[in-house]
Amino acid sequence: MKISQIDVYQVDYKLLDQKYAWSRGHVVTSFVSTIIRISTDEGLKGFAEACPLGSAYMDAFAQGIPSGIKELGSLLIGRNPCQTNVINDVMDLALGGHNYIKSPLDIACWDIFGQATGVPVCSLLGGQYVENFPLYRAISQGSAEEMAKDITRFREQGYRRFQLKVGDDPSEDIKRVKAALKVIPKGDILVADANTGWLMHEAVRVANALAGEDLYLEQPCSTLEECLDVREHTDLPMVLDEVITGVGSLLKAYDERAMEVVNLKISRLGGLSKTKKMRDLCESLGIAMTIEDCWGGDITTATIAHLVGSTRAEFYFTSTDFNSYNDVHLAEDAPLRKEGWLDVPSKPGLGIRVNEKMLGKPILTIK
Repeated sequence: MKISQIDVYQVDYKLLDQKYAWSRGHVVTSFVSTIIRISTDEGLKGFAEACPLGSAYMDAFAQGIPSGIKELGSLLIGRNPCQTNVINDVMDLALGGHNYIKSPLDIACWDIFGQATGVPVCSLLGGQYVENFPLYRAISQGSAEEMAKDITRFREQGYRRFQLKVGDDPSEDIKRVKAALKVIPKGDILVADANTGWLMHEAVRVANALAGEDLYLEQPCSTLEECLDVREHTDLPMVLDEVITGVGSLLKAYDERAMEVVNLKISRLGGLSKTKKMRDLCESLGIAMTIEDCWGGDITTATIAHLVGSTRAEFYFTSTDFNSYNDVHLAEDAPLRKEGWLDVPSKPGLGIRVNEKMLGKPILTIK
């Protein structure tokens, strides 16, 4: 089997809740998602998507993805999509970094690999451990009262895990967390996620004010060294996210005993192939994981579900269902939230059928 064609599409998503706000005043109301279709000479087609959280969140922006695929695509024509390590070696040799560009190309190959072998992607990633898993809901930054109301609203939808967006003025963030704790029953999980938004003294102030409370602190500062300084001043369990960019950073953080949980974002790490390696390493080291991506829709949600499904349950911390945040659904059979849980697709490949008519005309075709 050989890759015969790569088509690139872009689709606009709008948020059902109007806006999504996080640290340092960042706000988005819509997204541009890049959808990849890889076709083979045997008639199989694999899909994937990459959807940056705007242009400010990480080293990724929507208009850069088609340009990067134009750089890489011709090198993949004629290659076997089932040889995922070879595909990744070709991309890494040709383009340094830019994992968010390589990610959808890698994922679409896994989709084809699963279809070609007649099994779901989770089986190829090591085998299926769970049929479904509990989700978290991200709580967009607002006033303490607004965020507490949002938690109550999403609890009614079945969520029991919440990622509270902080990383603002420390006094306001303390109010936000305390308001959230008042409406969250014992047994629910609360993560105060600063998304690198605090300076060290601000993070320490917040951590000290919340000492003894039942919550996790996620990525308080921009660098690992700054986060380690905060960790010295708190007993709150720590989640690292933005600084975990590959095996090297994971091992450094582990050696420094910097966290209890890491957040693995598939597009930041370069696709399923590289994220699987990180996942397996975390399991070996005893590190729990949030497994997700930066943003996305039906295709991203299905991709995440397969990786979670193939992860040992005791190492799974949480994930989210991005397709429930958006106004567009590209696959009617994509997994959807049920009482705060998400099913792992059971059909071959990613296990969803993308409505190609909704994609419109490709903005780039490589043959």
